[in-house]
Amino acid sequence: MTEYAVVDPATGATIKEYPTITDAELAAAVDSAAAAHKGWSKGSTVEDRSALIRKVARLHEERRQELADIIVREMGKPVEQALGEVDFCVAIYDYYADNGPALLADEPIPLLDGEGSALVRSSSIGVILGIMPWNFPYYQVARFAGPNLVVGNTILLKHAPQCPESAAALQQIFLDAGFPEGAYVNIYATNEQIAGLIADPRVQAVSLTGSERAGAAVAEIAGRNLKKVVLELGGSDPFILLSTDNLDAAVESAVAGRLDNSGQACNAAKRFIVVDELYDAFVEKFTAALKEVVPADPTSADTVLGPLSSDAASARLGEQVDRAVEQGARLVLGGERKGNFFPPTLLADITPDNDAYHEEFFGPVAAVYRVESEDAAVALANDTPFGLGSYVFTTDQEQALRVADKLEAGMVFINAVGAEGAELPFGGVKRSGFGRELGRYGIGEFVNRKMIRIS
Repeated sequence: MTEYAVVDPATGATIKEYPTITDAELAAAVDSAAAAHKGWSKGSTVEDRSALIRKVARLHEERRQELADIIVREMGKPVEQALGEVDFCVAIYDYYADNGPALLADEPIPLLDGEGSALVRSSSIGVILGIMPWNFPYYQVARFAGPNLVVGNTILLKHAPQCPESAAALQQIFLDAGFPEGAYVNIYATNEQIAGLIADPRVQAVSLTGSERAGAAVAEIAGRNLKKVVLELGGSDPFILLSTDNLDAAVESAVAGRLDNSGQACNAAKRFIVVDELYDAFVEKFTAALKEVVPADPTSADTVLGPLSSDAASARLGEQVDRAVEQGARLVLGGERKGNFFPPTLLADITPDNDAYHEEFFGPVAAVYRVESEDAAVALANDTPFGLGSYVFTTDQEQALRVADKLEAGMVFINAVGAEGAELPFGGVKRSGFGRELGRYGIGEFVNRKMIRIS
Protein backbone atom coordinates (compact mmCIF):
# COMPACT_ATOMS: atom_id res chain seq x y z
CA MET A 1 0.00 0.00 0.00
CA THR A 2 1.43 3.43 -0.96
CA GLU A 3 -0.05 6.49 0.75
CA TYR A 4 3.07 8.65 0.92
CA ALA A 5 4.16 10.37 -2.26
CA VAL A 6 5.84 13.52 -3.49
CA VAL A 7 3.44 15.11 -5.97
CA ASP A 8 4.68 18.44 -7.30
CA PRO A 9 1.69 20.79 -6.93
CA ALA A 10 3.05 23.11 -9.60
CA THR A 11 2.94 20.42 -12.28
CA GLY A 12 0.84 17.62 -10.84
CA ALA A 13 3.65 15.16 -11.53
CA THR A 14 4.25 12.31 -9.09
CA ILE A 15 7.97 12.38 -8.39
CA LYS A 16 8.40 9.51 -5.95
CA GLU A 17 6.24 7.16 -3.91
CA TYR A 18 7.05 5.77 -0.49
CA PRO A 19 5.45 2.62 0.96
CA THR A 20 3.71 2.90 4.29
CA ILE A 21 5.25 1.15 7.24
CA THR A 22 4.15 -2.42 7.92
CA ASP A 23 2.65 -3.35 11.26
CA ALA A 24 5.78 -5.33 12.08
CA GLU A 25 8.01 -2.37 11.19
CA LEU A 26 5.85 -0.05 13.28
CA ALA A 27 6.11 -2.39 16.27
CA ALA A 28 9.89 -2.38 15.85
CA ALA A 29 9.89 1.44 15.68
CA VAL A 30 8.01 1.70 18.96
CA ASP A 31 10.31 -0.87 20.54
CA SER A 32 13.31 1.17 19.39
CA ALA A 33 11.95 4.46 20.79
CA ALA A 34 10.96 2.87 24.09
CA ALA A 35 14.34 1.15 24.49
CA ALA A 36 16.22 4.31 23.56
CA HIS A 37 14.39 6.37 26.18
CA LYS A 38 15.80 4.38 29.07
CA GLY A 39 19.38 5.17 28.19
CA TRP A 40 18.76 8.54 26.58
CA SER A 41 16.92 10.14 29.48
CA LYS A 42 19.16 8.89 32.29
CA GLY A 43 22.41 8.24 30.48
CA SER A 44 22.80 11.79 29.16
CA THR A 45 22.57 15.23 30.75
CA VAL A 46 20.52 18.20 29.61
CA GLU A 47 23.80 19.74 28.49
CA ASP A 48 24.63 16.65 26.41
CA ARG A 49 21.25 16.71 24.71
CA SER A 50 21.41 20.47 24.14
CA ALA A 51 24.76 20.04 22.42
CA LEU A 52 23.24 17.52 20.02
CA ILE A 53 20.33 19.85 19.26
CA ARG A 54 22.89 22.51 18.39
CA LYS A 55 24.38 20.08 15.86
CA VAL A 56 20.90 19.71 14.35
CA ALA A 57 20.85 23.48 13.89
CA ARG A 58 24.24 23.45 12.16
CA LEU A 59 23.17 20.63 9.83
CA HIS A 60 20.08 22.64 8.85
CA GLU A 61 22.42 25.49 7.95
CA GLU A 62 24.71 23.22 5.93
CA ARG A 63 21.81 21.61 4.05
CA ARG A 64 19.75 24.77 3.77
CA GLN A 65 19.29 24.80 -0.01
CA GLU A 66 18.74 21.05 -0.25
CA LEU A 67 16.08 21.16 2.44
CA ALA A 68 14.35 24.13 0.82
CA ASP A 69 14.27 22.48 -2.59
CA ILE A 70 12.56 19.43 -1.11
CA ILE A 71 9.57 21.32 0.26
CA VAL A 72 9.26 23.43 -2.88
CA ARG A 73 8.47 20.27 -4.80
CA GLU A 74 6.50 18.61 -1.99
CA MET A 75 4.03 21.37 -1.19
CA GLY A 76 4.82 24.26 -3.53
CA LYS A 77 6.30 26.72 -1.05
CA PRO A 78 8.07 29.61 -2.84
CA VAL A 79 11.77 28.95 -2.55
CA GLU A 80 12.69 32.11 -0.65
CA GLN A 81 10.01 31.31 1.93
CA ALA A 82 11.29 27.72 2.06
CA LEU A 83 14.76 29.02 2.86
CA GLY A 84 13.23 31.25 5.51
CA GLU A 85 11.52 28.26 7.08
CA VAL A 86 14.83 26.43 7.37
CA ASP A 87 16.37 29.52 8.96
CA PHE A 88 13.57 29.69 11.54
CA CYS A 89 14.25 26.06 12.42
CA VAL A 90 17.88 26.95 13.04
CA ALA A 91 16.75 29.66 15.45
CA ILE A 92 14.45 27.24 17.29
CA TYR A 93 17.07 24.54 17.72
CA ASP A 94 19.66 27.12 18.82
CA TYR A 95 17.18 28.58 21.31
CA TYR A 96 16.70 25.23 23.03
CA ALA A 97 20.42 24.46 22.84
CA ASP A 98 21.16 27.79 24.52
CA ASN A 99 18.35 27.77 27.06
CA GLY A 100 17.47 24.12 27.66
CA PRO A 101 19.55 23.69 30.83
CA ALA A 102 18.16 26.85 32.42
CA LEU A 103 14.57 26.08 31.40
CA LEU A 104 14.81 22.61 32.97
CA ALA A 105 16.74 23.63 36.07
CA ASP A 106 15.43 22.64 39.50
CA GLU A 107 12.85 25.03 40.91
CA PRO A 108 13.14 25.59 44.69
CA ILE A 109 9.86 25.83 46.62
CA PRO A 110 9.80 28.02 49.74
CA LEU A 111 8.21 25.95 52.52
CA LEU A 112 5.56 27.56 54.70
CA ASP A 113 6.73 25.75 57.83
CA GLY A 114 10.39 26.45 57.15
CA GLU A 115 11.31 22.85 57.89
CA GLY A 116 13.78 21.39 55.39
CA SER A 117 13.61 22.19 51.67
CA ALA A 118 11.69 21.26 48.54
CA LEU A 119 12.10 21.52 44.82
CA VAL A 120 10.49 20.61 41.52
CA ARG A 121 12.69 18.66 39.12
CA SER A 122 11.67 18.33 35.48
CA SER A 123 12.33 15.05 33.72
CA SER A 124 11.21 13.19 30.62
CA ILE A 125 8.08 11.03 30.46
CA GLY A 126 8.95 8.64 27.62
CA VAL A 127 7.94 8.14 24.01
CA ILE A 128 6.04 11.06 22.46
CA LEU A 129 4.12 10.78 19.20
CA GLY A 130 4.17 13.79 16.89
CA ILE A 131 1.62 14.07 14.07
CA MET A 132 2.68 16.86 11.74
CA PRO A 133 1.05 18.70 8.79
CA TRP A 134 2.31 19.57 5.32
CA ASN A 135 2.26 23.37 5.39
CA PHE A 136 5.51 23.88 7.34
CA PRO A 137 7.31 20.53 7.00
CA TYR A 138 10.41 21.55 8.98
CA TYR A 139 9.20 24.27 11.32
CA GLN A 140 6.37 22.19 12.77
CA VAL A 141 8.83 19.41 13.55
CA ALA A 142 11.41 21.78 15.05
CA ARG A 143 9.05 23.28 17.58
CA PHE A 144 7.93 19.80 18.66
CA ALA A 145 11.10 17.72 18.48
CA GLY A 146 13.62 20.34 19.61
CA PRO A 147 12.36 20.87 23.17
CA ASN A 148 11.26 17.28 23.71
CA LEU A 149 14.61 15.81 22.77
CA VAL A 150 16.35 18.27 25.10
CA VAL A 151 14.02 17.11 27.89
CA GLY A 152 15.04 13.50 27.20
CA ASN A 153 11.84 12.21 25.60
CA THR A 154 12.11 10.11 22.47
CA ILE A 155 10.14 10.90 19.32
CA LEU A 156 7.97 8.99 16.90
CA LEU A 157 7.25 11.36 14.03
CA LYS A 158 4.35 10.79 11.65
CA HIS A 159 4.52 13.38 8.88
CA ALA A 160 1.85 14.29 6.33
CA PRO A 161 1.54 11.82 3.43
CA GLN A 162 2.70 14.46 0.95
CA CYS A 163 5.91 15.18 2.86
CA PRO A 164 7.82 11.88 2.86
CA GLU A 165 11.03 13.29 1.41
CA SER A 166 11.37 16.04 3.98
CA ALA A 167 10.47 13.53 6.70
CA ALA A 168 13.33 11.27 5.61
CA ALA A 169 15.73 14.22 5.36
CA LEU A 170 14.94 15.23 8.94
CA GLN A 171 15.48 11.75 10.36
CA GLN A 172 18.85 11.65 8.62
CA ILE A 173 19.80 14.98 10.18
CA PHE A 174 19.09 13.69 13.70
CA LEU A 175 21.10 10.55 13.04
CA ASP A 176 23.98 12.54 11.53
CA ALA A 177 23.92 14.88 14.53
CA GLY A 178 24.68 11.92 16.78
CA PHE A 179 21.31 11.12 18.31
CA PRO A 180 21.07 7.44 19.26
CA GLU A 181 18.94 5.05 17.23
CA GLY A 182 15.38 5.31 18.51
CA ALA A 183 15.63 8.87 19.81
CA TYR A 184 13.94 10.25 16.68
CA VAL A 185 12.09 7.76 14.47
CA ASN A 186 10.23 8.69 11.31
CA ILE A 187 7.20 6.49 10.59
CA TYR A 188 5.20 6.44 7.34
CA ALA A 189 2.09 5.28 9.15
CA THR A 190 -1.57 5.20 8.15
CA ASN A 191 -4.31 6.86 10.20
CA GLU A 192 -5.46 3.42 11.34
CA GLN A 193 -1.96 2.54 12.53
CA ILE A 194 -1.72 5.86 14.36
CA ALA A 195 -4.99 5.15 16.19
CA GLY A 196 -3.49 1.92 17.48
CA LEU A 197 -0.22 3.65 18.31
CA ILE A 198 -1.90 6.26 20.50
CA ALA A 199 -3.40 3.43 22.54
CA ASP A 200 -0.01 1.71 22.95
CA PRO A 201 0.99 1.97 26.65
CA ARG A 202 4.57 2.78 25.70
CA VAL A 203 3.45 6.02 24.03
CA GLN A 204 3.01 8.59 26.78
CA ALA A 205 1.63 11.62 24.95
CA VAL A 206 0.67 13.02 21.55
CA SER A 207 1.23 16.35 19.83
CA LEU A 208 -0.79 17.13 16.71
CA THR A 209 -0.82 20.08 14.40
CA GLY A 210 -3.62 19.84 11.88
CA SER A 211 -7.33 20.16 11.25
CA GLU A 212 -10.15 20.27 13.78
CA ARG A 213 -11.32 16.88 12.54
CA ALA A 214 -7.91 15.30 13.06
CA GLY A 215 -7.54 16.98 16.44
CA ALA A 216 -10.89 15.71 17.66
CA ALA A 217 -10.11 12.17 16.50
CA VAL A 218 -6.70 12.13 18.18
CA ALA A 219 -7.99 13.70 21.40
CA GLU A 220 -10.80 11.14 21.62
CA ILE A 221 -8.43 8.18 21.39
CA ALA A 222 -5.91 9.82 23.72
CA GLY A 223 -8.62 10.58 26.26
CA ARG A 224 -9.82 7.00 26.33
CA ASN A 225 -6.23 5.95 26.99
CA LEU A 226 -5.43 8.71 29.49
CA LYS A 227 -2.74 10.31 27.33
CA LYS A 228 -1.92 14.00 27.38
CA VAL A 229 -2.26 15.82 24.08
CA VAL A 230 -1.18 19.17 22.67
CA LEU A 231 -3.36 20.31 19.78
CA GLU A 232 -2.55 23.16 17.42
CA LEU A 233 -5.50 23.35 15.06
CA GLY A 234 -7.09 25.86 12.70
CA GLY A 235 -7.49 29.59 12.91
CA SER A 236 -9.35 32.49 11.37
CA ASP A 237 -7.18 35.23 12.76
CA PRO A 238 -8.46 38.82 12.74
CA PHE A 239 -6.39 41.73 11.44
CA ILE A 240 -7.91 44.73 13.20
CA LEU A 241 -7.12 48.19 11.82
CA LEU A 242 -8.22 50.92 14.23
CA SER A 243 -5.90 53.79 13.32
CA THR A 244 -2.72 54.39 11.36
CA ASP A 245 -0.37 57.17 10.37
CA ASN A 246 0.79 55.14 7.35
CA LEU A 247 -1.99 53.34 5.53
CA ASP A 248 0.36 52.04 2.84
CA ALA A 249 2.46 50.29 5.50
CA ALA A 250 -0.67 48.81 7.09
CA VAL A 251 -1.77 47.48 3.70
CA GLU A 252 1.69 46.03 3.11
CA SER A 253 1.40 44.18 6.44
CA ALA A 254 -2.09 43.00 5.51
CA VAL A 255 -0.87 41.54 2.23
CA ALA A 256 2.07 39.82 3.89
CA GLY A 257 -0.14 38.52 6.67
CA ARG A 258 -2.56 36.96 4.20
CA LEU A 259 -0.26 35.66 1.46
CA ASP A 260 2.70 34.20 3.35
CA ASN A 261 3.05 30.49 2.57
CA SER A 262 0.47 31.07 -0.20
CA GLY A 263 -2.09 31.78 2.52
CA GLN A 264 -1.74 28.27 3.95
CA ALA A 265 -0.98 29.04 7.58
CA CYS A 266 -3.21 28.45 10.56
CA ASN A 267 -2.16 31.76 12.11
CA ALA A 268 -2.37 33.83 8.93
CA ALA A 269 -4.41 37.03 8.99
CA LYS A 270 -7.69 36.00 7.37
CA ARG A 271 -10.40 38.45 8.48
CA PHE A 272 -9.61 42.13 7.97
CA ILE A 273 -11.68 44.24 10.34
CA VAL A 274 -11.41 47.95 9.60
CA VAL A 275 -13.00 50.97 11.28
CA ASP A 276 -15.43 52.93 9.15
CA GLU A 277 -13.24 56.01 8.54
CA LEU A 278 -10.40 53.88 7.09
CA TYR A 279 -12.44 51.16 5.41
CA ASP A 280 -12.90 52.54 1.88
CA ALA A 281 -9.30 53.68 1.49
CA PHE A 282 -7.99 50.42 2.95
CA VAL A 283 -10.09 48.25 0.65
CA GLU A 284 -9.04 50.25 -2.38
CA LYS A 285 -5.33 49.96 -1.57
CA PHE A 286 -5.60 46.37 -0.34
CA THR A 287 -7.37 45.32 -3.55
CA ALA A 288 -4.76 47.03 -5.70
CA ALA A 289 -1.89 45.44 -3.76
CA LEU A 290 -3.40 41.95 -3.93
CA LYS A 291 -4.03 42.35 -7.65
CA GLU A 292 -0.33 42.93 -8.23
CA VAL A 293 0.54 39.49 -6.83
CA VAL A 294 0.39 36.82 -9.51
CA PRO A 295 0.81 33.11 -8.67
CA ALA A 296 4.05 31.90 -10.19
CA ASP A 297 6.73 29.23 -10.33
CA PRO A 298 7.75 28.43 -6.73
CA THR A 299 11.33 27.69 -7.78
CA SER A 300 11.85 31.34 -8.75
CA ALA A 301 13.41 33.60 -6.12
CA ASP A 302 11.01 36.38 -7.18
CA THR A 303 7.85 34.40 -6.48
CA VAL A 304 5.66 35.59 -3.61
CA LEU A 305 2.66 33.33 -4.22
CA GLY A 306 3.11 29.75 -5.36
CA PRO A 307 0.61 27.00 -6.02
CA LEU A 308 -1.60 25.58 -3.32
CA SER A 309 -0.36 22.33 -1.85
CA SER A 310 -2.55 19.93 -3.82
CA ASP A 311 -5.45 19.58 -6.20
CA ALA A 312 -7.69 18.68 -3.27
CA ALA A 313 -6.71 21.86 -1.41
CA SER A 314 -7.32 24.01 -4.49
CA ALA A 315 -10.71 22.45 -5.19
CA ARG A 316 -11.79 22.84 -1.57
CA LEU A 317 -10.84 26.52 -1.47
CA GLY A 318 -12.60 27.18 -4.77
CA GLU A 319 -15.75 25.53 -3.48
CA GLN A 320 -15.66 27.70 -0.36
CA VAL A 321 -15.36 30.89 -2.39
CA ASP A 322 -18.17 29.87 -4.75
CA ARG A 323 -20.42 28.98 -1.83
CA ALA A 324 -19.66 32.27 -0.07
CA VAL A 325 -20.70 34.24 -3.16
CA GLU A 326 -23.81 32.11 -3.63
CA GLN A 327 -24.78 32.95 -0.05
CA GLY A 328 -24.45 36.70 -0.61
CA ALA A 329 -20.79 37.67 -0.27
CA ARG A 330 -19.41 40.15 -2.78
CA LEU A 331 -16.38 39.09 -4.80
CA VAL A 332 -14.19 42.21 -4.78
CA LEU A 333 -11.21 40.49 -6.37
CA GLY A 334 -10.55 37.01 -7.65
CA GLY A 335 -10.33 34.90 -10.73
CA GLU A 336 -10.33 31.31 -11.81
CA ARG A 337 -7.57 29.07 -10.62
CA LYS A 338 -5.20 27.47 -13.11
CA GLY A 339 -4.38 24.03 -11.81
CA ASN A 340 -3.25 24.58 -8.26
CA PHE A 341 -2.36 28.23 -8.84
CA PHE A 342 -5.05 30.16 -6.98
CA PRO A 343 -5.19 33.95 -7.43
CA PRO A 344 -5.46 36.40 -4.52
CA THR A 345 -9.13 36.75 -3.70
CA LEU A 346 -11.04 39.31 -1.64
CA LEU A 347 -14.55 38.89 -0.26
CA ALA A 348 -16.76 41.58 1.30
CA ASP A 349 -20.29 41.92 2.68
CA ILE A 350 -20.12 38.58 4.50
CA THR A 351 -23.05 38.26 6.91
CA PRO A 352 -23.31 35.96 9.96
CA ASP A 353 -25.67 33.62 8.09
CA ASN A 354 -23.00 32.97 5.42
CA ASP A 355 -20.88 29.86 5.93
CA ALA A 356 -17.83 31.99 5.16
CA TYR A 357 -18.42 34.01 8.33
CA HIS A 358 -17.34 31.08 10.50
CA GLU A 359 -15.09 29.06 8.18
CA GLU A 360 -11.32 29.07 7.83
CA PHE A 361 -10.03 29.84 4.31
CA PHE A 362 -6.74 27.99 3.89
CA GLY A 363 -5.30 29.84 0.94
CA PRO A 364 -4.96 33.37 -0.49
CA VAL A 365 -8.55 34.42 0.26
CA ALA A 366 -9.16 37.48 2.47
CA ALA A 367 -12.42 38.69 3.94
CA VAL A 368 -12.91 42.37 4.78
CA TYR A 369 -15.38 43.78 7.32
CA ARG A 370 -16.42 47.35 8.14
CA VAL A 371 -16.99 48.25 11.82
CA GLU A 372 -17.92 51.51 13.49
CA SER A 373 -15.97 51.28 16.75
CA GLU A 374 -13.32 49.52 18.80
CA ASP A 375 -15.97 47.55 20.67
CA ALA A 376 -17.58 46.42 17.42
CA ALA A 377 -14.18 45.33 16.10
CA VAL A 378 -13.50 43.24 19.19
CA ALA A 379 -16.98 41.70 19.10
CA LEU A 380 -16.54 40.69 15.46
CA ALA A 381 -13.01 39.41 16.04
CA ASN A 382 -14.26 37.16 18.84
CA ASP A 383 -17.31 35.94 16.90
CA THR A 384 -15.54 32.85 15.60
CA PRO A 385 -15.10 29.27 16.73
CA PHE A 386 -11.33 29.78 16.53
CA GLY A 387 -8.92 31.55 18.84
CA LEU A 388 -5.35 31.18 17.60
CA GLY A 389 -3.63 34.46 16.72
CA SER A 390 -4.69 38.05 16.12
CA TYR A 391 -3.22 41.31 14.80
CA VAL A 392 -4.03 44.78 16.10
CA PHE A 393 -2.93 47.92 14.24
CA THR A 394 -3.32 51.24 16.01
CA THR A 395 -1.31 54.33 16.85
CA ASP A 396 -2.71 54.30 20.40
CA GLN A 397 -0.64 52.04 22.66
CA GLU A 398 -3.22 52.06 25.44
CA GLN A 399 -5.90 51.05 22.97
CA ALA A 400 -3.66 48.27 21.63
CA LEU A 401 -3.22 46.72 25.06
CA ARG A 402 -6.89 47.25 25.92
CA VAL A 403 -7.97 45.41 22.77
CA ALA A 404 -5.37 42.70 23.30
CA ASP A 405 -6.87 41.98 26.72
CA LYS A 406 -10.33 41.59 25.22
CA LEU A 407 -9.41 39.29 22.34
CA GLU A 408 -10.18 35.59 22.74
CA ALA A 409 -6.94 34.32 21.27
CA GLY A 410 -3.75 32.63 22.31
CA MET A 411 -1.54 35.25 20.65
CA VAL A 412 -1.83 38.96 19.91
CA PHE A 413 0.63 40.82 17.68
CA ILE A 414 0.47 44.61 17.81
CA ASN A 415 1.47 46.60 14.72
CA ALA A 416 3.30 43.65 13.16
CA VAL A 417 2.84 40.44 11.19
CA GLY A 418 5.42 37.69 10.85
CA ALA A 419 6.81 38.53 14.30
CA GLU A 420 6.88 35.00 15.68
CA GLY A 421 10.03 33.93 17.50
CA ALA A 422 11.56 30.82 19.01
CA GLU A 423 11.15 32.34 22.46
CA LEU A 424 7.47 33.25 22.00
CA PRO A 425 4.83 30.67 23.02
CA PHE A 426 2.59 29.53 20.17
CA GLY A 427 -0.93 28.16 20.63
CA GLY A 428 -4.59 28.98 20.87
CA VAL A 429 -7.92 28.64 22.64
CA LYS A 430 -11.41 27.53 21.66
CA ARG A 431 -11.40 25.28 18.59
CA SER A 432 -7.85 26.27 17.77
CA GLY A 433 -6.68 23.73 20.31
CA PHE A 434 -4.81 23.77 23.59
CA GLY A 435 -1.28 23.57 24.89
CA ARG A 436 1.70 25.63 23.82
CA GLU A 437 4.78 25.19 21.70
CA LEU A 438 8.01 27.23 21.61
CA GLY A 439 9.54 29.28 24.39
CA ARG A 440 9.63 28.09 27.97
CA TYR A 441 6.04 26.86 27.82
CA GLY A 442 6.80 24.62 24.86
CA ILE A 443 9.52 22.74 26.70
CA GLY A 444 7.24 22.24 29.70
CA GLU A 445 4.33 20.41 28.03
CA PHE A 446 5.65 16.85 28.16
CA VAL A 447 7.68 16.70 31.38
CA ASN A 448 7.27 15.10 34.75
CA ARG A 449 7.46 17.94 37.24
CA LYS A 450 8.50 15.83 40.16
CA MET A 451 8.21 17.37 43.62
CA ILE A 452 11.02 16.41 45.97
CA ARG A 453 10.85 17.40 49.67
CA ILE A 454 13.83 17.01 51.94
CA SER A 455 13.22 17.03 55.68
